[in-house]
Amino acid sequence: MSEDRIAALEARLGLLEDERAVARAMASYGPLVDGGDSEGVAALWAPDGVYDIDEIFLAGRERVRGMVDSPAHRGWIRQGCAHVVGPPHITVDGDEAVAVCHSLMVVHEEGRYVAVSYTHLPGPTASWTGARSRPRCWSPEYAANRPRPADRPARSAAAVTGPGAPPR
Repeated sequence: MSEDRIAALEARLGLLEDERAVARAMASYGPLVDGGDSEGVAALWAPDGVYDIDEIFLAGRERVRGMVDSPAHRGWIRQGCAHVVGPPHITVDGDEAVAVCHSLMVVHEEGRYVAVSYTHLPGPTASWTGARSRPRCWSPEYAANRPRPADRPARSAAAVTGPGAPPR
């Protein structure tokens, strides 16, 4: 096998490993936050990372940790809740990545389970923008959860451009 071919295979494998690492970080949020693991949730973020949730803006790991430990969140855990993240569309460009996905939170209210739906959209309120802190280790620098208004359709992965975007 030629040196060029080996280098190309290594680059493709590295991209797949990066995408997998981002997907695993995103997928770990739900089980960690639903289990009340505030340290584990906070460790997902870059030290000065931001979590912008609807009307709540959390800057830094300490604020993320505090959200998980808050009386409101502990109440959801006691009553039963589940954060569910759909498969992300991930674009990796060097040491930066952007991931777009759908998510929802299921909460137990008044004897029934209710789904609170969110759509992660790219743009001014990027869904998950991360940076590599070491090989194959990604932490969000900025993550946003925004409810999708009923009159605004969700953007498809085809609307996402950049390296790794699907062909149009």
